[in-house]
Amino acid sequence: MKRGYYGIGIYYGKNTANVGVLWRTAANFDADFIFTVGKRYQKQHSDVTKAWRHIPLNTYESADDFMQHIPHECKLVGIEYDNSATDLKDYKHPERCVYLLGAEDYGLPLAILSRCQEIITISSTRCMNVAVAGGVVMYDRQCKRG
Repeated sequence: MKRGYYGIGIYYGKNTANVGVLWRTAANFDADFIFTVGKRYQKQHSDVTKAWRHIPLNTYESADDFMQHIPHECKLVGIEYDNSATDLKDYKHPERCVYLLGAEDYGLPLAILSRCQEIITISSTRCMNVAVAGGVVMYDRQCKRG
């Protein structure tokens, strides 16, 4: 029996195509929901599998709106390049969590990072596309949780 759940979303995403890619990837890695904070999803061509049929998308107008709707006893995990972050290769994924990716051009602001219970980073030589980073985290979760 599956235990726990997770969702993944983008904070003030700059490019709506990344939402579609993240949505499609979330369907492949059994995410329970995806979300956006600050921007609404617009149908676009990167979601060729029609993931919206299988995974709900929640939209939040602001960070405060989002924070009021995090599920009970669910960890908020920021995904960001940060000196205090745990490297993904060493990270133990919680049973219940919400992963939050930053905007493509400026990441997660300090006001949001300070609200995260945990912060993880992906070691790479350069920064990644936000949807790709989300896919790497979901793949890692699947591998480590079985």
